[in-house]
Amino acid sequence: MSAIRIDGKTLSAELREKLKERVNALKARGITPGLAVILVGEDEASKIYVRNKENGCEEIGVKSFSYRLPETATQSELEELIKKLNKDENVNGILVQLPLPNGLDEQKALALIDAKKDVDGFHIENMGKLLIGTEGVVACTPKGAMYMIRSTGIDLSGKHAVVIGRSNIVGKPMSVLLLGANCTVTMCHSRTQNLKEFTKTADILVAAVGKAKFITADMVKPGAVVIDVGINRVDGKVVGDVDYDSVSEVAGYITPVPGGVGKMTITMLLDNTVEAAERYA
Repeated sequence: MSAIRIDGKTLSAELREKLKERVNALKARGITPGLAVILVGEDEASKIYVRNKENGCEEIGVKSFSYRLPETATQSELEELIKKLNKDENVNGILVQLPLPNGLDEQKALALIDAKKDVDGFHIENMGKLLIGTEGVVACTPKGAMYMIRSTGIDLSGKHAVVIGRSNIVGKPMSVLLLGANCTVTMCHSRTQNLKEFTKTADILVAAVGKAKFITADMVKPGAVVIDVGINRVDGKVVGDVDYDSVSEVAGYITPVPGGVGKMTITMLLDNTVEAAERYA
């Protein structure tokens, strides 16, 4: 058996066509969605991510506002910029590119963003809304991963979902989304004992551990949906947390790296920005 590839590029392209239509509808009402991206310092990976986000905005017709602060920027300078953007009616979404340079308080900065403009879904208000099941902004990576899971057409109700990783950005919101889809959810992490015993029973397996090819074929239930959130560099190549070649011979569905969840993450950021503009309208 060879797993069906859940192609993030194809799903993303389809979604972006729909986003273009929504943006055009907003423009017809005199509103152009705007995304402000703040980049502090000279981190090369962050520069690439920001460039991809700016290109995504251009593709669907969203106005992109870029703000570059030097590595030496102070906490007060960053916070003053966020406060300014909170008041700017042309800006529907605010994104602070992480990680920030040493000496800057990420949580304090993120907490300052207007929850309605928090298109990353990291604000404590939006995280709280997700937890209690009310409408709010959902973090982009788990939102994209959930979209990919649903694209399989599998009835999720009652399925056993195992999430490996407990970060606030992926693991925790991912588990809440799966719970909301009526899955029975198990969260595993670095202290989990006998990990394989859990993963072997998973109908849906989400790997977000940051270890290259950590999930191997012997850890996967035949026919499972395997979602690889990992991005790791090995010998100059980008690979996921899942050993794709071996696991694809066991799983029913699998996401590739690259071309999987990463592509969907940026598209969901655009989706959150358009949603914010629609709420504003």
